[in-house]
Amino acid sequence: MYDVLIIGSGAAGLTAALNAKQNGSKVAILSKTYPTHSQTVQAQGGINAVLYEDDDSVNTHVSDTFKASCNLSNKENINFMCKNAKETIFWLDKIGVPFTRNKSDNIAQRKFGGTEKIRTCYSSDYTGLKILHTLLDQCIKNDIMFINEHILLDLIIEDNVCFGVIAIDIVSGAIIEIKSKSTILASGGYAGIYTNFTTNSFANTGDGLAIALKCGAFLSNIEFVQFHPTALVDSNILVSESARGEGGYLLNKDGKRFIDELKSRDEVARAIFTKIKSNEKVYLDLRHLGHDKINQVMPQEKKLALEFSKVNIEEELLPINPAAHYSMGGIKTDIESKTNIVSLYACGEVAQSSIHGANRLGGNSLLEIVTFGKVAGINASNNAKEIKDIDNTTSKKLLKQKTYINQIYTYTNEINFYENKDYLGKLFFDNVGLFRNEQNLKFAIKELEKIKNKIPKMGILDKSKQYNKNLVEFLEFLNMIEIAEVIARTALNRKESRGSHYRNDYPEERESYQKNSLIKKIDNNLQLSFEEVS
Repeated sequence: MYDVLIIGSGAAGLTAALNAKQNGSKVAILSKTYPTHSQTVQAQGGINAVLYEDDDSVNTHVSDTFKASCNLSNKENINFMCKNAKETIFWLDKIGVPFTRNKSDNIAQRKFGGTEKIRTCYSSDYTGLKILHTLLDQCIKNDIMFINEHILLDLIIEDNVCFGVIAIDIVSGAIIEIKSKSTILASGGYAGIYTNFTTNSFANTGDGLAIALKCGAFLSNIEFVQFHPTALVDSNILVSESARGEGGYLLNKDGKRFIDELKSRDEVARAIFTKIKSNEKVYLDLRHLGHDKINQVMPQEKKLALEFSKVNIEEELLPINPAAHYSMGGIKTDIESKTNIVSLYACGEVAQSSIHGANRLGGNSLLEIVTFGKVAGINASNNAKEIKDIDNTTSKKLLKQKTYINQIYTYTNEINFYENKDYLGKLFFDNVGLFRNEQNLKFAIKELEKIKNKIPKMGILDKSKQYNKNLVEFLEFLNMIEIAEVIARTALNRKESRGSHYRNDYPEERESYQKNSLIKKIDNNLQLSFEEVS
Protein backbone atom coordinates (compact mmCIF):
# COMPACT_ATOMS: atom_id res chain seq x y z
CA MET A 1 0.00 0.00 0.00
CA TYR A 2 1.25 3.46 -0.92
CA ASP A 3 0.50 6.97 0.28
CA VAL A 4 0.53 8.24 -3.32
CA LEU A 5 0.21 6.09 -6.44
CA ILE A 6 0.80 7.79 -9.78
CA ILE A 7 -0.41 6.36 -13.08
CA GLY A 8 1.91 7.50 -15.87
CA SER A 9 5.62 8.26 -15.96
CA GLY A 10 5.87 11.30 -18.21
CA ALA A 11 7.02 14.67 -16.90
CA ALA A 12 3.71 15.30 -15.10
CA GLY A 13 3.85 11.97 -13.26
CA LEU A 14 7.56 12.25 -12.44
CA THR A 15 7.14 15.81 -11.13
CA ALA A 16 4.19 14.71 -9.00
CA ALA A 17 6.17 11.76 -7.65
CA LEU A 18 9.21 13.83 -6.80
CA ASN A 19 7.17 16.44 -4.94
CA ALA A 20 5.07 13.87 -3.09
CA LYS A 21 8.21 11.99 -2.01
CA GLN A 22 9.95 15.16 -0.85
CA ASN A 23 6.77 15.96 1.09
CA GLY A 24 7.28 12.79 3.12
CA SER A 25 5.03 10.29 1.30
CA LYS A 26 5.62 6.69 0.24
CA VAL A 27 5.29 6.93 -3.55
CA ALA A 28 5.06 4.58 -6.52
CA ILE A 29 4.70 5.21 -10.26
CA LEU A 30 2.78 2.70 -12.37
CA SER A 31 3.48 2.86 -16.10
CA LYS A 32 2.33 0.94 -19.16
CA THR A 33 5.79 1.21 -20.71
CA TYR A 34 8.86 3.03 -19.35
CA PRO A 35 9.40 6.71 -18.49
CA THR A 36 11.66 7.32 -21.50
CA HIS A 37 8.84 6.19 -23.83
CA SER A 38 6.57 8.97 -22.60
CA GLN A 39 4.88 11.52 -24.84
CA THR A 40 6.82 14.29 -23.07
CA VAL A 41 9.74 13.67 -25.40
CA GLN A 42 7.56 14.97 -28.27
CA ALA A 43 7.49 18.44 -26.69
CA GLN A 44 10.70 19.39 -28.47
CA GLY A 45 10.52 23.13 -28.97
CA GLY A 46 10.47 24.62 -25.50
CA ILE A 47 8.73 25.73 -22.31
CA ASN A 48 7.29 29.20 -21.75
CA ALA A 49 8.24 31.58 -18.96
CA VAL A 50 8.74 35.31 -18.57
CA LEU A 51 12.33 35.39 -17.32
CA TYR A 52 13.34 38.87 -18.45
CA GLU A 53 10.68 41.55 -18.14
CA ASP A 54 12.31 44.23 -20.27
CA ASP A 55 9.99 43.48 -23.23
CA ASP A 56 7.50 41.03 -21.69
CA SER A 57 5.40 40.56 -18.58
CA VAL A 58 3.49 37.87 -16.71
CA ASN A 59 0.27 39.73 -17.53
CA THR A 60 1.09 39.48 -21.25
CA HIS A 61 1.76 35.75 -20.91
CA VAL A 62 -1.60 35.38 -19.14
CA SER A 63 -3.31 37.41 -21.86
CA ASP A 64 -1.71 35.39 -24.68
CA THR A 65 -2.74 32.11 -23.04
CA PHE A 66 -6.31 33.27 -22.46
CA LYS A 67 -6.60 34.61 -26.01
CA ALA A 68 -5.32 31.30 -27.46
CA SER A 69 -7.91 29.44 -25.38
CA CYS A 70 -10.69 31.38 -27.16
CA ASN A 71 -12.12 32.47 -23.79
CA LEU A 72 -12.56 28.91 -22.51
CA SER A 73 -10.00 28.94 -19.70
CA ASN A 74 -9.89 30.08 -16.11
CA LYS A 75 -7.81 33.24 -15.66
CA GLU A 76 -7.07 32.38 -12.03
CA ASN A 77 -5.53 29.06 -13.08
CA ILE A 78 -3.59 30.67 -15.94
CA ASN A 79 -2.36 33.43 -13.64
CA PHE A 80 -1.13 30.83 -11.15
CA MET A 81 0.79 28.94 -13.86
CA CYS A 82 2.32 32.04 -15.46
CA LYS A 83 3.28 33.70 -12.16
CA ASN A 84 5.10 30.52 -11.12
CA ALA A 85 6.72 29.96 -14.53
CA LYS A 86 10.00 31.70 -13.68
CA GLU A 87 10.35 29.69 -10.48
CA THR A 88 9.50 26.51 -12.45
CA ILE A 89 12.28 27.15 -14.98
CA PHE A 90 14.85 27.95 -12.30
CA TRP A 91 13.89 24.77 -10.41
CA LEU A 92 14.34 22.68 -13.58
CA ASP A 93 17.65 24.43 -14.21
CA LYS A 94 18.76 23.76 -10.64
CA ILE A 95 18.02 20.02 -10.79
CA GLY A 96 20.02 19.70 -14.01
CA VAL A 97 17.97 20.39 -17.16
CA PRO A 98 20.61 21.53 -19.71
CA PHE A 99 18.87 24.63 -21.07
CA THR A 100 20.54 26.34 -24.01
CA ARG A 101 22.32 29.53 -22.87
CA ASN A 102 22.82 32.82 -24.66
CA LYS A 103 26.09 34.76 -24.94
CA SER A 104 25.53 36.21 -21.46
CA ASP A 105 25.19 32.67 -20.06
CA ASN A 106 21.51 33.27 -19.28
CA ILE A 107 18.84 30.76 -20.32
CA ALA A 108 18.14 31.42 -24.00
CA GLN A 109 14.61 31.95 -25.32
CA ARG A 110 12.96 31.73 -28.74
CA LYS A 111 9.69 32.91 -30.22
CA PHE A 112 6.70 30.58 -30.61
CA GLY A 113 3.38 31.04 -32.38
CA GLY A 114 0.44 32.94 -30.92
CA THR A 115 2.51 35.72 -29.32
CA GLU A 116 4.73 38.62 -30.31
CA LYS A 117 7.03 37.99 -27.35
CA ILE A 118 10.15 35.85 -27.04
CA ARG A 119 9.60 33.70 -23.93
CA THR A 120 10.15 30.05 -24.84
CA CYS A 121 13.11 28.48 -23.01
CA TYR A 122 14.64 25.49 -24.74
CA SER A 123 17.30 22.82 -24.78
CA SER A 124 18.23 22.76 -28.47
CA ASP A 125 15.22 20.92 -29.97
CA TYR A 126 15.20 18.19 -27.30
CA THR A 127 13.51 20.17 -24.52
CA GLY A 128 10.87 17.66 -23.40
CA LEU A 129 13.34 14.79 -23.56
CA LYS A 130 15.91 16.66 -21.47
CA ILE A 131 13.31 17.62 -18.87
CA LEU A 132 12.04 14.04 -18.72
CA HIS A 133 15.50 12.50 -18.33
CA THR A 134 16.42 14.98 -15.61
CA LEU A 135 13.22 14.30 -13.66
CA LEU A 136 13.74 10.55 -14.05
CA ASP A 137 17.28 10.87 -12.66
CA GLN A 138 15.93 12.78 -9.67
CA CYS A 139 13.20 10.17 -9.03
CA ILE A 140 15.77 7.37 -9.11
CA LYS A 141 18.00 9.39 -6.79
CA ASN A 142 15.07 9.75 -4.38
CA ASP A 143 14.36 5.98 -4.40
CA ILE A 144 10.89 6.33 -5.90
CA MET A 145 9.32 2.96 -6.76
CA PHE A 146 8.66 2.26 -10.45
CA ILE A 147 6.10 -0.37 -11.43
CA ASN A 148 6.76 -0.56 -15.18
CA GLU A 149 4.92 -2.58 -17.83
CA HIS A 150 1.57 -2.59 -16.04
CA ILE A 151 -1.59 -1.50 -17.84
CA LEU A 152 -4.40 0.18 -15.90
CA LEU A 153 -7.70 -1.72 -15.89
CA ASP A 154 -9.81 0.01 -13.28
CA LEU A 155 -9.90 2.39 -10.33
CA ILE A 156 -10.90 1.08 -6.90
CA ILE A 157 -13.68 3.45 -5.88
CA GLU A 158 -16.11 3.11 -2.99
CA ASP A 159 -18.62 5.81 -2.02
CA ASN A 160 -16.92 8.21 -4.45
CA VAL A 161 -13.50 7.76 -2.81
CA CYS A 162 -10.54 6.30 -4.72
CA PHE A 163 -8.39 3.72 -2.91
CA GLY A 164 -6.04 2.63 -5.71
CA VAL A 165 -6.16 0.70 -8.97
CA ILE A 166 -6.49 -2.68 -10.66
CA ALA A 167 -3.81 -3.39 -13.27
CA ILE A 168 -2.34 -6.18 -15.39
CA ASP A 169 1.30 -7.06 -14.98
CA ILE A 170 2.10 -7.30 -18.68
CA VAL A 171 5.15 -9.52 -18.13
CA SER A 172 3.46 -12.19 -16.00
CA GLY A 173 -0.16 -11.67 -17.01
CA ALA A 174 -1.23 -11.41 -13.37
CA ILE A 175 -4.14 -9.13 -12.55
CA ILE A 176 -3.33 -7.26 -9.35
CA GLU A 177 -4.68 -4.52 -7.13
CA ILE A 178 -2.53 -1.74 -5.71
CA LYS A 179 -4.02 0.16 -2.80
CA SER A 180 -3.18 3.81 -2.12
CA LYS A 181 -4.43 6.66 0.04
CA SER A 182 -4.19 9.08 -2.90
CA THR A 183 -4.08 8.31 -6.61
CA ILE A 184 -2.89 10.62 -9.40
CA LEU A 185 -3.76 10.02 -13.04
CA ALA A 186 -0.95 11.35 -15.27
CA SER A 187 -1.47 8.91 -18.12
CA GLY A 188 -1.36 11.29 -21.11
CA GLY A 189 -3.80 12.50 -23.73
CA TYR A 190 -5.86 10.99 -26.54
CA ALA A 191 -4.60 12.38 -29.86
CA GLY A 192 -3.20 8.90 -30.51
CA ILE A 193 -6.74 7.85 -31.44
CA TYR A 194 -5.97 9.31 -34.89
CA THR A 195 -3.88 6.22 -35.78
CA ASN A 196 -1.51 6.84 -38.74
CA PHE A 197 -2.43 10.55 -38.66
CA THR A 198 -0.82 11.53 -35.36
CA THR A 199 2.54 12.56 -33.95
CA ASN A 200 1.75 10.52 -30.82
CA SER A 201 3.39 7.25 -29.83
CA PHE A 202 1.54 3.94 -30.19
CA ALA A 203 1.12 3.84 -26.40
CA ASN A 204 -0.90 7.07 -26.24
CA THR A 205 -4.40 5.57 -26.32
CA GLY A 206 -6.46 7.54 -23.80
CA ASP A 207 -6.53 4.72 -21.21
CA GLY A 208 -6.70 6.95 -18.14
CA LEU A 209 -9.56 9.03 -19.53
CA ALA A 210 -11.62 6.03 -20.64
CA ILE A 211 -11.28 4.31 -17.26
CA ALA A 212 -11.88 7.50 -15.26
CA LEU A 213 -15.05 8.16 -17.27
CA LYS A 214 -16.39 4.66 -16.57
CA CYS A 215 -15.66 5.18 -12.87
CA GLY A 216 -17.65 8.40 -12.58
CA ALA A 217 -15.06 11.13 -13.22
CA PHE A 218 -16.16 14.16 -15.24
CA LEU A 219 -14.45 14.82 -18.57
CA SER A 220 -14.39 18.25 -20.18
CA ASN A 221 -13.72 19.81 -23.61
CA ILE A 222 -12.88 16.49 -25.29
CA GLU A 223 -13.86 17.91 -28.70
CA PHE A 224 -10.74 20.10 -28.75
CA VAL A 225 -7.85 18.26 -30.42
CA GLN A 226 -4.86 20.26 -31.63
CA PHE A 227 -3.38 19.39 -35.01
CA HIS A 228 0.27 20.35 -35.25
CA PRO A 229 0.95 22.17 -38.54
CA THR A 230 4.22 20.42 -39.34
CA ALA A 231 4.74 16.67 -39.35
CA LEU A 232 6.79 14.66 -41.84
CA VAL A 233 4.74 13.39 -44.77
CA ASP A 234 4.00 9.62 -44.56
CA SER A 235 5.55 9.02 -41.12
CA ASN A 236 3.82 11.95 -39.29
CA ILE A 237 6.89 12.40 -37.11
CA LEU A 238 6.74 15.82 -35.46
CA VAL A 239 8.74 18.75 -36.81
CA SER A 240 8.92 21.05 -33.81
CA GLU A 241 7.48 24.56 -33.82
CA SER A 242 11.04 25.61 -33.04
CA ALA A 243 11.72 25.20 -36.78
CA ARG A 244 9.29 28.03 -37.52
CA GLY A 245 10.18 29.90 -34.34
CA GLU A 246 13.77 30.10 -35.57
CA GLY A 247 12.65 31.54 -38.90
CA GLY A 248 11.50 28.64 -41.10
CA TYR A 249 9.08 29.40 -43.95
CA LEU A 250 5.98 27.54 -45.15
CA LEU A 251 5.88 27.39 -48.94
CA ASN A 252 3.21 26.31 -51.41
CA LYS A 253 3.82 24.37 -54.64
CA ASP A 254 5.00 27.58 -56.33
CA GLY A 255 7.58 28.23 -53.62
CA LYS A 256 5.58 31.15 -52.16
CA ARG A 257 4.83 31.82 -48.50
CA PHE A 258 1.06 31.72 -47.96
CA ILE A 259 0.55 32.34 -44.22
CA ASP A 260 2.30 33.93 -41.25
CA GLU A 261 4.14 30.89 -39.88
CA LEU A 262 3.71 32.02 -36.28
CA LYS A 263 -0.05 32.46 -36.21
CA SER A 264 -1.89 30.17 -33.79
CA ARG A 265 -1.50 26.47 -34.52
CA ASP A 266 -5.14 25.94 -35.52
CA GLU A 267 -4.98 28.66 -38.19
CA VAL A 268 -1.67 27.47 -39.63
CA ALA A 269 -2.73 23.81 -39.64
CA ARG A 270 -6.02 24.56 -41.44
CA ALA A 271 -4.25 26.70 -44.03
CA ILE A 272 -1.81 23.87 -44.78
CA PHE A 273 -4.54 21.23 -44.86
CA THR A 274 -6.61 23.33 -47.29
CA LYS A 275 -3.66 23.32 -49.71
CA ILE A 276 -3.18 19.58 -49.33
CA LYS A 277 -6.89 18.87 -49.91
CA SER A 278 -6.49 20.76 -53.21
CA ASN A 279 -3.75 18.28 -54.17
CA GLU A 280 -0.98 20.78 -53.49
CA LYS A 281 2.16 19.91 -51.58
CA VAL A 282 3.33 22.14 -48.74
CA TYR A 283 6.95 22.50 -47.70
CA LEU A 284 8.95 23.75 -44.75
CA ASP A 285 11.93 25.78 -45.95
CA LEU A 286 14.90 25.98 -43.57
CA ARG A 287 17.67 26.38 -46.13
CA HIS A 288 18.19 30.09 -45.48
CA LEU A 289 18.97 29.47 -41.78
CA GLY A 290 22.36 28.04 -42.68
CA HIS A 291 24.47 25.11 -41.50
CA ASP A 292 25.63 26.59 -38.18
CA LYS A 293 22.20 27.65 -36.91
CA ILE A 294 20.50 24.40 -37.97
CA ASN A 295 23.13 22.31 -36.21
CA GLN A 296 23.02 24.46 -33.11
CA VAL A 297 19.27 24.87 -32.52
CA MET A 298 17.56 22.06 -34.45
CA PRO A 299 19.89 19.06 -34.77
CA GLN A 300 17.04 16.65 -34.09
CA GLU A 301 14.90 18.07 -36.91
CA LYS A 302 17.84 17.68 -39.28
CA LYS A 303 18.37 14.08 -38.23
CA LEU A 304 14.69 13.11 -38.42
CA ALA A 305 14.20 14.72 -41.84
CA LEU A 306 17.21 12.87 -43.22
CA GLU A 307 16.34 9.52 -41.65
CA PHE A 308 12.60 9.40 -42.35
CA SER A 309 12.13 11.69 -45.39
CA LYS A 310 15.57 11.43 -47.01
CA VAL A 311 15.72 15.24 -47.05
CA ASN A 312 18.76 17.36 -46.16
CA ILE A 313 17.08 20.45 -44.71
CA GLU A 314 20.20 22.55 -45.28
CA GLU A 315 19.76 22.15 -49.04
CA GLU A 316 16.23 20.85 -49.75
CA LEU A 317 12.59 21.68 -49.03
CA LEU A 318 10.92 19.41 -46.47
CA PRO A 319 7.40 18.11 -47.35
CA ILE A 320 5.07 18.42 -44.35
CA ASN A 321 1.42 17.94 -43.36
CA PRO A 322 -0.67 18.53 -40.22
CA ALA A 323 -1.19 15.67 -37.75
CA ALA A 324 -3.15 15.18 -34.52
CA HIS A 325 -0.77 16.19 -31.77
CA TYR A 326 -2.31 17.33 -28.48
CA SER A 327 -5.59 17.04 -26.61
CA MET A 328 -6.86 20.14 -24.83
CA GLY A 329 -9.68 18.25 -23.13
CA GLY A 330 -9.37 15.76 -20.30
CA ILE A 331 -10.48 14.84 -16.81
CA LYS A 332 -11.97 17.94 -15.22
CA THR A 333 -9.77 19.25 -12.39
CA ASP A 334 -9.64 22.35 -10.23
CA ILE A 335 -6.61 24.53 -9.41
CA GLU A 336 -5.56 21.93 -6.80
CA SER A 337 -5.60 19.13 -9.43
CA LYS A 338 -8.57 17.49 -7.71
CA THR A 339 -11.20 15.58 -9.69
CA ASN A 340 -14.82 15.12 -8.61
CA ILE A 341 -13.77 11.80 -7.00
CA VAL A 342 -12.25 12.12 -3.52
CA SER A 343 -8.53 11.20 -3.29
CA LEU A 344 -8.26 11.07 -7.10
CA TYR A 345 -6.11 13.74 -8.76
CA ALA A 346 -5.11 14.32 -12.37
CA CYS A 347 -2.34 16.31 -14.02
CA GLY A 348 -0.67 16.67 -17.39
CA GLU A 349 -2.36 16.04 -20.71
CA VAL A 350 -4.90 13.66 -19.16
CA ALA A 351 -6.35 16.62 -17.20
CA GLN A 352 -8.50 19.54 -18.26
CA SER A 353 -7.07 22.06 -15.82
CA SER A 354 -8.76 25.06 -17.44
CA ILE A 355 -5.53 26.35 -19.00
CA HIS A 356 -5.70 25.59 -22.72
CA GLY A 357 -9.41 25.92 -23.52
CA ALA A 358 -10.06 25.53 -27.25
CA ASN A 359 -6.47 25.88 -28.41
CA ARG A 360 -3.17 25.46 -26.58
CA LEU A 361 -0.49 28.13 -26.88
CA GLY A 362 2.76 26.56 -28.09
CA GLY A 363 5.29 26.22 -25.25
CA ASN A 364 2.62 25.98 -22.54
CA SER A 365 2.27 22.20 -22.42
CA LEU A 366 5.57 21.53 -20.65
CA LEU A 367 4.92 24.47 -18.33
CA GLU A 368 1.48 23.12 -17.41
CA ILE A 369 2.61 19.55 -16.72
CA VAL A 370 5.48 20.59 -14.47
CA THR A 371 3.43 23.29 -12.69
CA PHE A 372 0.40 21.12 -12.00
CA GLY A 373 2.47 17.97 -11.55
CA LYS A 374 3.94 19.72 -8.50
CA VAL A 375 0.48 20.83 -7.35
CA ALA A 376 -0.95 17.31 -7.72
CA GLY A 377 2.00 15.69 -5.95
CA ILE A 378 1.92 17.98 -2.92
CA ASN A 379 -1.88 17.95 -2.56
CA ALA A 380 -2.11 14.18 -2.97
CA SER A 381 0.63 13.79 -0.36
CA ASN A 382 -1.10 16.11 2.09
CA ASN A 383 -4.38 14.26 1.52
CA ALA A 384 -2.68 10.94 2.27
CA LYS A 385 -1.36 12.30 5.57
CA GLU A 386 -4.94 12.92 6.69
CA ILE A 387 -5.95 9.28 6.06
CA LYS A 388 -4.94 6.92 8.86
CA ASP A 389 -5.65 3.58 7.20
CA ILE A 390 -7.52 2.12 4.26
CA ASP A 391 -9.26 -1.23 3.95
CA ASN A 392 -6.68 -3.82 2.89
CA THR A 393 -9.18 -6.57 2.09
CA THR A 394 -9.41 -7.61 -1.56
CA SER A 395 -11.73 -5.33 -3.51
CA LYS A 396 -14.71 -6.64 -5.45
CA LYS A 397 -13.31 -4.98 -8.55
CA LEU A 398 -10.35 -7.36 -8.64
CA LEU A 399 -12.61 -10.38 -9.20
CA LYS A 400 -14.69 -8.37 -11.66
CA GLN A 401 -11.64 -7.51 -13.77
CA LYS A 402 -10.33 -11.08 -13.67
CA THR A 403 -13.70 -12.28 -14.97
CA TYR A 404 -13.68 -9.59 -17.66
CA ILE A 405 -10.20 -10.48 -18.92
CA ASN A 406 -11.09 -14.18 -18.99
CA GLN A 407 -14.14 -13.28 -21.06
CA ILE A 408 -11.96 -11.46 -23.61
CA TYR A 409 -9.99 -14.68 -24.11
CA THR A 410 -13.25 -16.36 -25.22
CA TYR A 411 -14.01 -13.81 -27.98
CA THR A 412 -13.82 -15.21 -31.47
CA ASN A 413 -11.32 -13.80 -33.94
CA GLU A 414 -13.48 -13.43 -37.03
CA ILE A 415 -12.54 -9.74 -37.43
CA ASN A 416 -9.06 -8.22 -37.17
CA PHE A 417 -9.22 -5.39 -34.65
CA TYR A 418 -5.91 -3.97 -35.92
CA GLU A 419 -7.60 -3.22 -39.24
CA ASN A 420 -10.42 -1.53 -37.36
CA LYS A 421 -7.88 0.51 -35.39
CA ASP A 422 -6.38 1.77 -38.65
CA TYR A 423 -9.87 2.46 -39.97
CA LEU A 424 -10.72 4.42 -36.82
CA GLY A 425 -7.69 6.67 -37.37
CA LYS A 426 -8.65 7.46 -40.96
CA LEU A 427 -12.35 7.79 -40.10
CA PHE A 428 -11.54 10.41 -37.49
CA PHE A 429 -8.93 12.30 -39.49
CA ASP A 430 -11.39 12.59 -42.39
CA ASN A 431 -14.57 13.31 -40.40
CA VAL A 432 -13.56 14.55 -36.93
CA GLY A 433 -10.36 16.31 -37.92
CA LEU A 434 -9.34 19.84 -38.85
CA PHE A 435 -12.70 20.51 -40.55
CA ARG A 436 -16.00 19.11 -39.25
CA ASN A 437 -19.69 19.25 -40.02
CA GLU A 438 -22.90 17.59 -38.87
CA GLN A 439 -23.05 15.07 -41.70
CA ASN A 440 -19.49 13.86 -41.20
CA LEU A 441 -19.76 13.75 -37.42
CA LYS A 442 -22.96 11.69 -37.56
CA PHE A 443 -21.30 9.37 -40.06
CA ALA A 444 -18.35 8.87 -37.69
CA ILE A 445 -20.69 8.13 -34.77
CA LYS A 446 -22.62 5.60 -36.86
CA GLU A 447 -19.39 3.87 -37.91
CA LEU A 448 -18.27 3.74 -34.28
CA GLU A 449 -21.50 1.98 -33.36
CA LYS A 450 -20.80 -0.63 -36.03
CA ILE A 451 -17.30 -1.19 -34.65
CA LYS A 452 -18.60 -1.48 -31.07
CA ASN A 453 -21.19 -4.07 -32.11
CA LYS A 454 -18.45 -6.21 -33.67
CA ILE A 455 -16.11 -6.21 -30.65
CA PRO A 456 -17.07 -9.74 -29.42
CA LYS A 457 -15.92 -11.00 -32.84
CA MET A 458 -12.56 -9.18 -32.60
CA GLY A 459 -10.89 -11.49 -30.13
CA ILE A 460 -7.18 -11.98 -29.67
CA LEU A 461 -5.21 -14.72 -31.43
CA ASP A 462 -2.58 -14.98 -28.70
CA LYS A 463 -4.13 -16.90 -25.79
CA SER A 464 -1.04 -16.88 -23.59
CA LYS A 465 -0.88 -15.10 -20.26
CA GLN A 466 2.72 -13.92 -20.21
CA TYR A 467 3.74 -10.78 -22.09
CA ASN A 468 0.62 -10.85 -24.23
CA LYS A 469 0.96 -7.68 -26.30
CA ASN A 470 -2.03 -8.79 -28.36
CA LEU A 471 -4.20 -8.50 -25.24
CA VAL A 472 -2.66 -5.15 -24.25
CA GLU A 473 -3.29 -3.69 -27.69
CA PHE A 474 -6.87 -4.99 -27.68
CA LEU A 475 -7.51 -3.28 -24.33
CA GLU A 476 -5.98 -0.09 -25.72
CA PHE A 477 -8.26 -0.34 -28.75
CA LEU A 478 -11.33 -0.60 -26.48
CA ASN A 479 -10.22 2.55 -24.64
CA MET A 480 -9.69 4.34 -27.96
CA ILE A 481 -13.23 3.47 -29.05
CA GLU A 482 -14.59 4.76 -25.74
CA ILE A 483 -12.92 8.16 -26.06
CA ALA A 484 -13.47 8.39 -29.84
CA GLU A 485 -17.21 8.37 -29.20
CA VAL A 486 -16.85 11.19 -26.68
CA ILE A 487 -14.82 13.28 -29.16
CA ALA A 488 -17.39 12.83 -31.92
CA ARG A 489 -20.45 13.44 -29.76
CA THR A 490 -19.03 16.53 -28.05
CA ALA A 491 -17.94 17.89 -31.45
CA LEU A 492 -21.48 17.36 -32.75
CA ASN A 493 -22.91 19.04 -29.66
CA ARG A 494 -20.78 22.19 -30.08
CA LYS A 495 -22.51 24.00 -32.94
CA GLU A 496 -19.88 26.65 -33.56
CA SER A 497 -16.23 27.05 -34.56
CA ARG A 498 -13.79 27.85 -31.76
CA GLY A 499 -10.03 27.29 -31.74
CA SER A 500 -9.12 23.78 -32.84
CA HIS A 501 -12.80 22.84 -33.30
CA TYR A 502 -13.78 24.14 -36.74
CA ARG A 503 -17.17 23.37 -38.28
CA ASN A 504 -17.92 24.24 -41.91
CA ASP A 505 -21.62 24.40 -41.10
CA TYR A 506 -21.08 26.77 -38.15
CA PRO A 507 -17.96 28.74 -39.15
CA GLU A 508 -18.20 31.46 -36.48
CA GLU A 509 -17.74 31.59 -32.73
CA ARG A 510 -21.08 31.87 -30.95
CA GLU A 511 -21.39 33.55 -27.57
CA SER A 512 -23.94 30.98 -26.42
CA TYR A 513 -21.18 28.33 -26.68
CA GLN A 514 -18.61 30.25 -24.66
CA LYS A 515 -18.83 27.40 -22.18
CA ASN A 516 -16.89 24.27 -21.32
CA SER A 517 -18.38 20.96 -22.34
CA LEU A 518 -18.95 18.49 -19.53
CA ILE A 519 -19.20 14.73 -19.99
CA LYS A 520 -20.19 12.07 -17.50
CA LYS A 521 -21.35 8.49 -17.77
CA ILE A 522 -24.54 7.33 -16.04
CA ASP A 523 -25.75 3.72 -16.42
CA ASN A 524 -23.33 3.25 -19.31
CA ASN A 525 -24.82 6.23 -21.21
CA LEU A 526 -22.95 9.44 -22.03
CA GLN A 527 -24.49 12.60 -20.58
CA LEU A 528 -23.37 15.78 -22.37
CA SER A 529 -23.86 19.31 -21.09
CA PHE A 530 -22.16 22.70 -20.94
CA GLU A 531 -21.07 24.70 -17.92
CA GLU A 532 -20.05 28.31 -17.52
CA VAL A 533 -16.36 29.13 -17.57
CA SER A 534 -15.27 29.97 -14.03
